[in-house]
Amino acid sequence: MPDDNRISVALSDADKQAILDAVAVIKSKLPFLLNLTPDDRINLPKMSDKSVAFDEKCATYMDSLPTLVPGFVNVAEVKKDRDLRNQLAGVAAEIAALAASMGDTMMVVSSELWMADLSFYQSIRQGAKRSVAGAQAAYDDLSQRFPGANPKPAPATAAKTA
Repeated sequence: MPDDNRISVALSDADKQAILDAVAVIKSKLPFLLNLTPDDRINLPKMSDKSVAFDEKCATYMDSLPTLVPGFVNVAEVKKDRDLRNQLAGVAAEIAALAASMGDTMMVVSSELWMADLSFYQSIRQGAKRSVAGAQAAYDDLSQRFPGANPKPAPATAAKTA
């Protein structure tokens, strides 16, 4: 038997507001966050996990061989970017884990709702078949969610005689 009640929790309005306030604080502490377009995401050079070690070596060499750093590379800005990336990496991991848990919880809650809704719909459908008061109107309304699922039979045609 499926477990159709994996979560049974109520979130108070006060707790929801506190969470939203905390998110607002987080956003206010990160006013520099960007929103890239899909094209930006495609066109920007990417730094993967494998590239971090390369970047660390470049940082060491930039410090020890400053005469080889191109004039158009602002070492102070590079260090600032590197520090920010390192700081954000830990925060991003925590927020990603939280977002994944939120998504999983929403999926379970939505699944439980959908299973209950489908059970209720089947009950309404049976009630409509048995002419239970109010069931037909509710079924007609709810059945719009499933167009074509139960097409009405075509009217019988007169048999052709030869």
